[in-house]
Amino acid sequence: MGKAKTDKADGRVALPADCRIADLATVKAALEAALSAPAAVLDGGMVERVDTAALQLLAVFRREAAARGVAVEWRGASDVLRDGAARLGLTQTLELPAATPA
Repeated sequence: MGKAKTDKADGRVALPADCRIADLATVKAALEAALSAPAAVLDGGMVERVDTAALQLLAVFRREAAARGVAVEWRGASDVLRDGAARLGLTQTLELPAATPA
């Protein structure tokens, strides 16, 4: 099981390949640390598994970041992450980047 990685200085968070409820404590801690930076950069390009709990956590993070004036940018979003968000109607809330053609 991978762990979310964060660089507290610049707010970068790399989401783990297995982004499901079993690992959300680590993901939550990384996202909370990112809220201390002036901007957060999320990398979801390596996500291979995602569940509703993880997507809800990301939605709460986006709302909290907006409330604190923290800009959020995506550096990547896997098809799995995009598909999961679309199924729950969270694509716009998460402001996921569009899929890039292969």
